[in-house]
Amino acid sequence: MKTIFKYGSALVLLAQLGCGQSPSQQATLTVGGKTISIKYSAPSVRGRQIFGDGGVVSHDGTYPVWRAGANRATAFHTDADLDIGGLMVPAGDYTLLVEVKDPDAWRFILNKQTGQWGLTYKPDQDLGRVKMAMSKPAAPVETLKYTLTDEGGNKAKLTLEWENHVATVPITVK
Repeated sequence: MKTIFKYGSALVLLAQLGCGQSPSQQATLTVGGKTISIKYSAPSVRGRQIFGDGGVVSHDGTYPVWRAGANRATAFHTDADLDIGGLMVPAGDYTLLVEVKDPDAWRFILNKQTGQWGLTYKPDQDLGRVKMAMSKPAAPVETLKYTLTDEGGNKAKLTLEWENHVATVPITVK
């Protein structure tokens, strides 16, 4: 029985590795002595269409709202009150989502529900939504990446890059 369990466990592990698990990542920045962080799972394109009609994201049950990563919902934490593109955000923990119905006009969403799997979304828990500035990367971005950049003077920028999209939103620490 131990042998069956050992080999069965090895097969499950190999199957997970073969399916291209999305590794856990984190983007963290300290601005004005306060920390902002994003914890997410970073999927890869692997030759697939990601956004738009028929793209991978369009098959999620929460579409046109996307978990902005893979696996668990993307977690957003701030030690300070923030202004994110005009949205007032009290210090605390949130889920970061993105509305991607129009692949060239995304909207950043912060939701008060936390700790859920990525395919659970309650719109009545939204703190708010903000239009993101969109651009194209110099080359396709294979693996999803978040960057928090210090812009000086208690200002920062959140950047999300994946496939043929770069989306940004300004942050001010209050």
